[in-house]
Amino acid sequence: MTVLIAGAGIGGLTLGLSLHQLGIGFRIFEAVREIRPLGVGINVQPHAIRELFELGLEGALDRVGLRTKQVAYFSAQGGEIWREARGAFAGYHWPQYSIHRGEMQMLLYRALVERAGPDVIRMGAAVTQARDTGDAVEITLIERGTQQALGTATGDVFVAADGINSLTRKALYPEEGAAHWGGVMMWRGITRGPNFLGGRTMAMAGRRDCKFVCYPIQEFDDGTCLINWIADRAMPPDYVWREQDWNRAGRLEDFLGAFAGWSFDWLDVPKIITTAQSVWEYPMVDRNPLPRWSHGRVTLLGDAAHAMYPIGSNGASQAILDARILARELRDLGQGDRGLASYDAIRREAVNAIVLANRGDGPDKILDRVAERAPEGFETIHDVMSQEELEQTAGAYKKLAGMDIEALNARGPLVPVSI
Repeated sequence: MTVLIAGAGIGGLTLGLSLHQLGIGFRIFEAVREIRPLGVGINVQPHAIRELFELGLEGALDRVGLRTKQVAYFSAQGGEIWREARGAFAGYHWPQYSIHRGEMQMLLYRALVERAGPDVIRMGAAVTQARDTGDAVEITLIERGTQQALGTATGDVFVAADGINSLTRKALYPEEGAAHWGGVMMWRGITRGPNFLGGRTMAMAGRRDCKFVCYPIQEFDDGTCLINWIADRAMPPDYVWREQDWNRAGRLEDFLGAFAGWSFDWLDVPKIITTAQSVWEYPMVDRNPLPRWSHGRVTLLGDAAHAMYPIGSNGASQAILDARILARELRDLGQGDRGLASYDAIRREAVNAIVLANRGDGPDKILDRVAERAPEGFETIHDVMSQEELEQTAGAYKKLAGMDIEALNARGPLVPVSI
């Protein structure tokens, strides 16, 4: 019994670790020849961290990430709108982590190789086709750079966890076309700067069409930290975004002017931008919700199934939940189409709702409402928005994303494991 997986990203590696935990055979096929810690910072929410802790990764996460203490929202003038505790500081039984995406991928990779051995991952092999034969599935492999044929592999089911540009998704939905772009470009960078707002705080300022997000992903003994930041700008209607490439260098002149006056008492935004180690440019894109992920013995997972705007810190978190629930359904219903269909039924509609909510700016819409009501700023936030509305806005997204504190703390584990 073997589960074939395309992609050794966060979702694919978490699935591998979960299958190994449950005693289910698997193989992962990764297109790149070597996994390196690429990317910038992400946040992983308590409902997903719970699953990683149940895989025995608490110590590893603490070595490379920070336990986030709070989130804070500000107007474009620097006025404080709302702040609340996060993770264990908010009453969850598990923390939220601010972490470098590449370092998180590497810790999952190291854990999997240590537990299951290096042979469970084949590097330099991209999956180009999956053929359901009725009682098995056969995948076709190539070397991505040269297009050289690398043969085939056969297993009981195939899981495409190969990202927003998934070849399997393209084969299942050939008319879908390019990713959906809502008109916003993102510039991302990492800067060594001062600890702000008491440390370990995720801060957001502005509004949907001009927003700055920042949080520390590493701390130093001298009181400074590595600040991961994202600058969003809405582009003109005739703007044509280029290909999705996380490693494309960005130009300060394309966006710095929009944040020129954003020197707040808690952070000097222009200085953080101009002193960055590097700056990258990327369009804020997602994929339209699908009516179906599972097709017989083939299914989609993570960004291949539900790529979403990076709002609400739920992209990686939802991929982790996908992996855990899929592994459980394969164990409980068998490694065939029944398990994949059950996973689809449990996950798809719930995650599609998050994709659409993030298009509406997710929990960050609190910024948009305040900016609409007080475009020139405010003296006191309660002159603009009541405490009740602030709390309702924050709480509604948590419920939608499966992050309600009481519900998460009260339920049992997603994947009960007999010891």
